Amino acid sequence: MTASGFSLFDTAIGRCGIAWGEHGIYGVQLPEANDHATRLRLRRPAGAQEALPPPEVQRAIDAVVALLRGERCEPDVLRAAPLDMQGVPPFNRRVYEVTRAIAPGATLTYGEVAARIGEPGAARAVGQALGHNPFAPVVPCHRVLAAGSGAGGFSARGGVTTKLRMLLIEGAAFGAPGLFDS
Repeated sequence: MTASGFSLFDTAIGRCGIAWGEHGIYGVQLPEANDHATRLRLRRPAGAQEALPPPEVQRAIDAVVALLRGERCEPDVLRAAPLDMQGVPPFNRRVYEVTRAIAPGATLTYGEVAARIGEPGAARAVGQALGHNPFAPVVPCHRVLAAGSGAGGFSARGGVTTKLRMLLIEGAAFGAPGLFDS
């Protein structure tokens, strides 16, 4: 990976951003109110410059663009995107690993993710970890729902509405009563 940089790119849901450094992608940002706000949310380190992304980052961008357009892209491209997990707590890393394996159009509950990381009963902690996810939608936290078919929360701009929009784009089968409840 090359020196730190960041780039904004257009998607079907708005302008997203991505930031990278020598250890991989350290931030992916769903659309904010404007480009300035998106840049600020990337939490880029001092000195990072807006730049053309290196090839491995461009592959991730292309996959995110296709995903948010509703195209069936190869999920392994996003799963293979190099993520810089320095500074990410071990619990969150485990949550992100399980979440990253959820296929487009599929969902799990917070409790199911907790069980898959060997922490049954940690659904609330899973939700908190996903609320701090710096890699959405490369780590597709929008695919994790509350128990009882509730949508749960979503920290991106637009909240649960954005989460449900992304799930609809992916063709997720949902719609049970209570899904729009947080």
